[in-house]
Amino acid sequence: MNFQQLRIIRETVRQNFNLTEASAALYTSQSGVSKHIKDLEDELGVQLFIRKGKRLLGLTEPGQSLLGIVERMLVDADNIKRLADDFNRVDEGTLTIATTHTQARYVLPPIVNSFKKLFPKVHLVLQQASPVEITEMLLMGDADIGIATESLTTEDNLASVPFYNWKHCIITPQNHPLTQVNPREISLERLAEHPIITYHGGFTGRSKIDKAFEDARLDVDLVMSALDADVIKTYVELGMGVGIVNDVAYDTERDHRLKQIDTDLFGVNTTWIAVRKGHLLRGYGYEFISLCAPSADIKALKKVAYPED
Repeated sequence: MNFQQLRIIRETVRQNFNLTEASAALYTSQSGVSKHIKDLEDELGVQLFIRKGKRLLGLTEPGQSLLGIVERMLVDADNIKRLADDFNRVDEGTLTIATTHTQARYVLPPIVNSFKKLFPKVHLVLQQASPVEITEMLLMGDADIGIATESLTTEDNLASVPFYNWKHCIITPQNHPLTQVNPREISLERLAEHPIITYHGGFTGRSKIDKAFEDARLDVDLVMSALDADVIKTYVELGMGVGIVNDVAYDTERDHRLKQIDTDLFGVNTTWIAVRKGHLLRGYGYEFISLCAPSADIKALKKVAYPED
């Protein structure tokens, strides 16, 4: 039994048992209507309509009893849909975003600013955590949306969409020898001649950095690792080593003591936005995702997050 069968029962009665009119009202075929009626009768084991040949003349006694139940069920279904619509229009509540320092500090500020202008009554909570912790927060229901580069696409119970693509860049003090070299001439071998400061394992594409040096069979003097780019830049500025960070983490005005060197040595990374499958995300949650990734297919995300049985 399904709702389409119930709608057909109701519409057939409304159209005075004319299957042609009933099918037109439901935007389906007459043969489809007939099949749904027959399937429901077979499932219930009773005849619902009085027939004369292929024509329907009226409801049998079981059909009359069923009609009242059908009407109530469809009314309740409409009420549930209205309830969901009302819920999605609510512009008050709390939205918890679990993300890494890099995203919270360098990527999300303009998005959060736009979101707060649209939903001033929504309390937005930014929880900074590691990618593994972000995944756990989503699965436990402690966060509504997770944003990170690692972990989010490997968990079956999460539905994700790409946020943005990015590359690592090299940062040095302004007078560092690498600043005198054409960026295209900076190889992994030349970079490995200097002490390196970069992200802690499991953060911000660190695995791609390690793999690049490993594939080149280079020993790297990793003098320090940190959880966020601000710490890395602080120690690069002190002259302790060359930094490798997400390219969005370099700010020309604030980091005027440092030099950014673009590079393709470590490939392209993707930062993802994820929600837990089955988690009821309010309408403004999807609006936040749309602000992050305007090209994201929100309908597809919802379909993955709430698959039909």
